Amino acid sequence: MIDNISGLIIPEHVGIIMDGNGRWAKKRALPRSVGHKFGAQNFRKITRYISKTGVKVLTLYAFSTENWKRPIEEVTALMGLFKQNLIDLLTDFRDDDIKVVFIGDRSAFSPKLIELINESEEVAKNRKGMLLNIAMNYGSRDEILRSVKTIAADVRNNKIDPEDITLNDIESHLYTAGLPDPDLIIRTGGEFRLSNFLLYQSAYSEFYSTETLWPDFNEKEFDKAIIEYNQRNRRFGGV
Repeated sequence: MIDNISGLIIPEHVGIIMDGNGRWAKKRALPRSVGHKFGAQNFRKITRYISKTGVKVLTLYAFSTENWKRPIEEVTALMGLFKQNLIDLLTDFRDDDIKVVFIGDRSAFSPKLIELINESEEVAKNRKGMLLNIAMNYGSRDEILRSVKTIAADVRNNKIDPEDITLNDIESHLYTAGLPDPDLIIRTGGEFRLSNFLLYQSAYSEFYSTETLWPDFNEKEFDKAIIEYNQRNRRFGGV
């Protein structure tokens, strides 16, 4: 499939809102948990493919701060899937040299899940390939609030003058500090909204929405997004 996008500009940082697991299951008269299971399997397949295209950073929206509002049985099933996926991640992507980092507030997870998150990052920390950010219990408004609170504490402790605060100060306290902003954000499932995903970082990102539900989002669908991205004229506020 990579031949389809050979010679095209490959975005340095891609963000994906993985939407549509529940609808995928509903279309097949299956429980929502089955949709999440197939979506999790697709996550590894697509991540491996994207790492071979030349993308340097991939950020996947796995679980938002708002997802806790879902039915308890669905949240419980998701936590079980996360646990299994983290166990798999300890060996997955080794040959692909993919570095794994988790962004979001991990304090809400169980001690075992936090232990697996930390172990997954430690095992992959010296890899040199694509950086995979997995956004778990992530919300962009919460992220920005966290940054502002940190800066406010620095002001209170006389570490910085309010007049000297810059955008760099805000960015340095985001989960994505030091990373390039996303060039392209893909949303599966046909919706046209960011759903509290990388709000600050996506100020000038290109947005691509596809009707394809996440479990069906394959290499060909990703290539379509890259082809569309190459047809955009990115002006960043200029002429």
